[in-house]
Amino acid sequence: MHRLFAALPVPDELADRLEPLSVEIHGARWRQRHHYHVTLCFYGKVDGEIANELADALEQVSAPAIELELSGVGWFGRREPRALYARVAANDALTELAHDCRKLARRFGLQLGQDPFAAHITVAYCNQSPLEAVRTWSEDFQILKSEPVLVDTFHLYESFTGHRRQSQYVPQADYQLRGRS
Repeated sequence: MHRLFAALPVPDELADRLEPLSVEIHGARWRQRHHYHVTLCFYGKVDGEIANELADALEQVSAPAIELELSGVGWFGRREPRALYARVAANDALTELAHDCRKLARRFGLQLGQDPFAAHITVAYCNQSPLEAVRTWSEDFQILKSEPVLVDTFHLYESFTGHRRQSQYVPQADYQLRGRS
């Protein structure tokens, strides 16, 4: 079984803006910059044959290059923070690409979560991080903004559990964003 997701890589210009977010918060495990990405669709555990078919089908996705722009921060897990993230400003092209990736999941009978698409970059995972510390972090970095940066590829990533249960994300296939026909 392969644990797969489609995502946009985060260009260095944006990763540079994210690194200062890594401040001391009890229980926060900060992601390394090479793990930053914007998830388009999390496919979950997929067997080998379906994984290959999904990889081939993603080649047919036709979408324009995407402008990524940082716009504040937040956290998942209202009272018990699970993850800290940088918000990515919504845009139609990004939303449409995520929709196309989700459509493929349904075509292959993959079960998707019901959460609506919310473009973000996870910067840390939390384990018993104090809510007040996370609130303060959010207030301190809410001003995070960036200029738009063009991204012209997306990847099919496989997630592996690594050292100390830290996930490692390895691109398995690359796809050019080339415009709608």
